[in-house]
Amino acid sequence: MHRLLVGLVLLFALAACVTPEQQHATQAPGTTTTTRHTVSPTTATTLTTSPTITTTSSSPTATTPPPAKPAWVVGAKPLPLGPDGFGQVLPTPPELVNRSLPTKDLLPPPADGRYAATVTPVPADVLRRSTWQPGCPVKQTDLRYLTMSFWGFDGRPHTGEMIVNARVAENVTTVFRDMYAARFPLEEMRVTALPELSLAPTGDGNNTTAFVCRPTRGATTWSAHAYGLAVDVNPFCNPYRKGKLVLPELASSYVDRADRRPGMVFPGDVVIGGFGRIGWTWGGTWDSPKDLQHFSATGQ
Repeated sequence: MHRLLVGLVLLFALAACVTPEQQHATQAPGTTTTTRHTVSPTTATTLTTSPTITTTSSSPTATTPPPAKPAWVVGAKPLPLGPDGFGQVLPTPPELVNRSLPTKDLLPPPADGRYAATVTPVPADVLRRSTWQPGCPVKQTDLRYLTMSFWGFDGRPHTGEMIVNARVAENVTTVFRDMYAARFPLEEMRVTALPELSLAPTGDGNNTTAFVCRPTRGATTWSAHAYGLAVDVNPFCNPYRKGKLVLPELASSYVDRADRRPGMVFPGDVVIGGFGRIGWTWGGTWDSPKDLQHFSATGQ
């Protein structure tokens, strides 16, 4: 009995002298020790540290699948050029026949879901990323920067941006207010950047925009867009047509106006009614070209 007691005392003494490294080496496989810091969401932040034992199971675990690839990436595939300098007009890809792409938020969406609009002088950073240059036919001081709520094809409210002429700014916000109330969908509303004017055409753009400092298509005179006096609404859903030319070049499916789809404009709807109320004309009433996306304060 005396020998047994001595052996037990020695055993406990040895166990008490085991080093942390030796303890770690004797842990069961798949067991790790981590230190977790919990930060309370208060101004005076308190850190509490406690050891946490996490045991890894040997059974297979479910992995998170990679995010699904978007059905279509706008601007990813340049088109071969035709002799007119535009992209080759091709059949509409199946992914865009019933176009309903989600909107990427560049500005915070309306917090309460209600329509909101602002009208300010064009901020310097916005002017720098726009198409405005000293040779444009309108002074920068004669332009205004708008932010306006709109509904996306994704069924969610968003906030867009636009540059227009100062003398039409308030009126334009009322048109988009009515479009918002009717939940007329827009895919995108952002300021056109200067590099976009020289990019190879991809034929799939659908940006609702106003000021673009460029000539009229096929002419040397300034477009009404260059004065901030024209707005293009969902250009892919409401393409420009002149002879065999369709712009955007992949929007041929939307030339068929009998096949009514969201984002298209028609006589008597909230878009044409709203622009008509402020005295603007619709390019869809022209014989040639037929410019279904285009609304203008100048009639051009």
